[in-house]
Amino acid sequence: MLLTGLAGAAVLPLTACTGEPTPNKPDPLEELAAQARSDADLAKAIAAAHPSLAAKVDAVATDRRAHHGAIEKELNRARPARVSTTATPAPAPAPSAPQQASAALSALKDAITTGEKRAAELVPSLPKHRAGLIGSVAASCACLREVLA
Repeated sequence: MLLTGLAGAAVLPLTACTGEPTPNKPDPLEELAAQARSDADLAKAIAAAHPSLAAKVDAVATDRRAHHGAIEKELNRARPARVSTTATPAPAPAPSAPQQASAALSALKDAITTGEKRAAELVPSLPKHRAGLIGSVAASCACLREVLA
């Protein structure tokens, strides 16, 4: 019994060092995944409503979909039970594009900036493997803002 207690005491600090979210707390990456999906949907809506912007915003949609996929992959890796026990949430209503092209572009820039800032804020609090992923997302969002400039 003493050995079991010692083994448990040795495992506890190791578990604390993994930086994985606890099962009862929401994972901070959930919000980033939702934001990435929303940004991609907005970009697609803008491309459909404003064909003159399609080349720029399609690049944003593609990258933000890739961000969403990478973040979801990490979320599923960190909590394998999440894949089998969580029901697929109902998709959010598709965002609508503002009627004016300049307003649409501004809305997408604002969304990308919000995603970038939120990702950058999280990086210092994340374990190294997650910090690398989310830091890359933040950097990519900064580049996407330049694409939209």
